[in-house]
Amino acid sequence: MTAADPAGTPLSALAEPVERVGRGWISALSLANGAIWVGWYGPLQILLASQAEDFAPGTGLSKETMLAWVTGAGAVVSLVANPVFGALSDRTTARRGRRTPWIVAGSAGGALSLLLLAGAGGIWTMALGWCLVQLTLNAAFAAVTAAVPDRVPRLQRGSVGGWLGAAQILGVVGGTGLATVAGGVGGGYAACAVFTLVGVLPYVLRFPDLRLPPAHRPPWSGRSFAASFRLSPRDHPDLAWAWLTRFLINLSNALVLLYLLYYLRDRLHYGDPENGVLILTAVNGVTLLATVVVGGVWSDRVGRRKPFVIWSGVLMALATGVLSGWQTWPGAILAAAVLGVGFGVFTSVDFALMTDMLPTALDRGKDLGVINVANALPQVAAPALAAPIVTYLGGYRMLYLVAAVIGLAGAVLVRRIRGVD
Repeated sequence: MTAADPAGTPLSALAEPVERVGRGWISALSLANGAIWVGWYGPLQILLASQAEDFAPGTGLSKETMLAWVTGAGAVVSLVANPVFGALSDRTTARRGRRTPWIVAGSAGGALSLLLLAGAGGIWTMALGWCLVQLTLNAAFAAVTAAVPDRVPRLQRGSVGGWLGAAQILGVVGGTGLATVAGGVGGGYAACAVFTLVGVLPYVLRFPDLRLPPAHRPPWSGRSFAASFRLSPRDHPDLAWAWLTRFLINLSNALVLLYLLYYLRDRLHYGDPENGVLILTAVNGVTLLATVVVGGVWSDRVGRRKPFVIWSGVLMALATGVLSGWQTWPGAILAAAVLGVGFGVFTSVDFALMTDMLPTALDRGKDLGVINVANALPQVAAPALAAPIVTYLGGYRMLYLVAAVIGLAGAVLVRRIRGVD
């Protein structure tokens, strides 16, 4: 079934959307997005760590090392899977549309992979299961993300990005909660699998997708398909600068979060560092939720993106500087709150900024997948950068100073983007 506008005219999958989407569509897509993050973060926060603790004895690996290897392998799969599945969804001419088949297949595959992970008996099956989870859920996530530029007009993308960001945060919390209360590792994986699959159904069943006519699909060539993933900075300078700014700000945020437990324990000598991390996470989450939708809506109303991204990046850099210059528990609380405010605005408005600069309608999914690498790559780069700084180059004061400089550079470089106001 092909979607239509209120007059009954079929909508083109390659047209620039002009009709505002309704609350039902936004709610259903946000729920689907949150369900995918439940499937990711239930394992990441709780379940994989529990399995690593069970499997590590007798392997010669510590539980920390085993967990790092497993999650690192999954991160590599994620870096490749998101743009590849985005590109495949761009070329899909199924009767159900370009994105819906991949949302269904990805969430169903993710649910099955979570159940496989529940039955893992050692590090190899654990790693295989987690890589399959990353592979399949990235297929669904790439399609969900691409649905926004497919269907949402430019001056509504900030608010829609805000709701997707809020759903992401709630998905992280929900996945952690399900993994905690479901009763053991097996029950936790089963609960996350069910929610991941059921959560995408309202969007899939209620809202028909846009279909790509077979005549509009480019002929297949393996060489041209592989070459398409290179977005030339010379041909698309604005998109290159936007990718770099997103990477730098996300890298700064990853450096802040990576050693937070050790910072509280070893530098601040906080009495209960685990509980301290929970408190800081809660403070950060509250202020992030308070601004992620508001920032997107505000940017839609004024019709501008760059000032919001610049000043949210500056605010995050200042908060990170507090961690370097005021190394106390009150300073950490203040930094967590301000970081939440900045990252909330950045999450929604930067997403809208990226969708405004996509080069062609035919490649929306692929291009957004390449852009999403700027979210995942900092998780791989942060440990390699942070460890030598903390160990040899000045400790936590220098780490957070470097993180602040990186974040500030990302904010300043937004000014290099010329194609949007």
